[in-house]
Amino acid sequence: MLAVSNKKMPLFVFNDVSKSYHKKKLILKNINLNIYPGEFISIIGRSGAGKTTLLRSFNRLTDISGGDILFSGESLTKAHSSKLKIMRKEIAIVFQSLNLIRREIVLTNVLIGRLGYHSWFSSLFRLFSKEEQEKALQILNELDIVEKAFEKAGNLSIGQQQRVSIARAMMQEPRVVLADEPISSLDPLMVKVIMSDLKRIQLEKDITVICNLHQVDVALEYSTRIIGLSGGEIVFDGKPSECTKEIIEKIYKKFK
Repeated sequence: MLAVSNKKMPLFVFNDVSKSYHKKKLILKNINLNIYPGEFISIIGRSGAGKTTLLRSFNRLTDISGGDILFSGESLTKAHSSKLKIMRKEIAIVFQSLNLIRREIVLTNVLIGRLGYHSWFSSLFRLFSKEEQEKALQILNELDIVEKAFEKAGNLSIGQQQRVSIARAMMQEPRVVLADEPISSLDPLMVKVIMSDLKRIQLEKDITVICNLHQVDVALEYSTRIIGLSGGEIVFDGKPSECTKEIIEKIYKKFK
């Protein structure tokens, strides 16, 4: 069952993608996907199903073992270092571990999202322009956390830190946001806040959001499309309304 989109040009194309570590058991098996602009995609499945490996392959934080991945019609798999850097500017990631510099203020953490646009020298000394600083404050304001701009990131709650992480991703001006278990450590109230932030980004800015989630109910509520993985294979790809109880049981059945 394949999701249908009215967008003609895929943003990503996965052609028979596989991944194994140290020539052992395949983590991903013959993945074929078309990802379209403006989708909100949730990847669901048991722990060990290959969700994180799949997500990290979208920007080559994990290199695949076989097949090819195209981004905007060009091979991400074969891109050399300078071309890969250009591609990665358009693919931001929100990590489960946040990856903030806890001793730095929030504003500096957000501005780090611009490092890919700077020279080695200006990156080393973090020479950000006035316009970039104003943009960072604007994004923090949109995420209702601008009042924390000059506090150290480490002093914030986990939910607030996750919003800073999202703000940093938005400083890249990406076409795609990858989110790896962005709500795993949050209470129910902050789950709604973070997922609403990501949904607003998708709707208002027409940014493709691809999110790994353990919470099926959250995936059903916020997604336009759900991809179910089991044992490294896609066993479901469709709309939330098509993700029945039987399909969920198939996705989460024990695999060998």
